[in-house]
Amino acid sequence: MTLTTIQSIPELRTHLEQRRVLGERVGLVPTMGFLHRGHTSLIKAAAAENEIVVTSLFVNPLQFAESEDLTDYPRNLERDMELAEAAGSDLLFTPSVDEMYPFGPVLTSVSVTEISERWEGETRPTHFAGVATVVAKLFSIMGPCRAYFGEKDFQQLTIIRRMAADLSMPVDVVGCPIVREPDGLAMSSRNVYLNSAERAAACVLRRALDAGLEAIEGGQRSAVAISTIMSDLVDAEPLAELDYCAVVDAQTLEQHAILSGDIRLLVAAKIGRPRLIDNAGARI
Repeated sequence: MTLTTIQSIPELRTHLEQRRVLGERVGLVPTMGFLHRGHTSLIKAAAAENEIVVTSLFVNPLQFAESEDLTDYPRNLERDMELAEAAGSDLLFTPSVDEMYPFGPVLTSVSVTEISERWEGETRPTHFAGVATVVAKLFSIMGPCRAYFGEKDFQQLTIIRRMAADLSMPVDVVGCPIVREPDGLAMSSRNVYLNSAERAAACVLRRALDAGLEAIEGGQRSAVAISTIMSDLVDAEPLAELDYCAVVDAQTLEQHAILSGDIRLLVAAKIGRPRLIDNAGARI
C-alpha cells in the first residue's frame, strides 16, 4: 500500500471512520519526526497487530521549555516518509501547529500529578503537561486504537498509561522495548548532537544501568546502594554531567528503601549539548 499523508484533523477522522467500518483495527505511533530504528520498531509492532498504522509527525511546542531546542529540533520529512513506509506505516499524519492549536495559546492543559513531578519532572517542570496534552489530543483525534510508545521514555510511558486509564480513553497503550546501538546507547533523535568523543562517553549510561542490574542479581536490595553504584560510574566519566540515578517502583515511580516487585532503574545526564536518558527493568 502506498503511504498516504494527511495534514487535516477532519480528513484523518473521516479516513479512519471509513476504515473502521470495514472492521479494520487502528494502530497509532506518535512521534516528533526525525525517525530512527527506535521509531520504526514501533511502526513494525503496530503493523503486526493492526490493519492500518498511523504515524504522526508533530514537533509539539508545548513540551519544550524556552531554553530547549524547539527551533533546532532535527527534521527530515522526506526521510521520515521513506522510513515510515518501509516499516509498514499506511498513513502519515503531519499537522501544522495551527492545525493542532488553531486558537493560538492553549488554555486547556492535561496534567498527571505525582508521577510527573519527580525525576524528569524536576528538571523539566512543564514538559509532561505538554506531552500529556498533545497525546490526549491525538487520542481524541484518532478514536479507538492501540498506541505504541518506546520504553526509553519510561516516565512518559507511565504517565500516558495513567492518563488513558484515568480518563477512560478507548486506547490501549502499548510499551515496546528500547532499541539500542551495537555499543548499547539507546536510540534518540538527540544523539545527532553528539560529537565523536561525546558519543563514546554517552555509553556510560548503559554501563551504569548494567552495573545496577548486576548488583540486584547479586542480592543487593537497597535502592540507595544501587543508585550510588550507578551514579559513581556516571560521575567518573569526565564528559557526563549527572542529573539523577534512581531505582524506582515501575508503577508509581517512587523510590522505596528496600526493593521488591517490578522495579525500574533510571539514569539521566547531560553530555555535550544534549541531555540523555535511559532505563532498564528488573523484577525482584
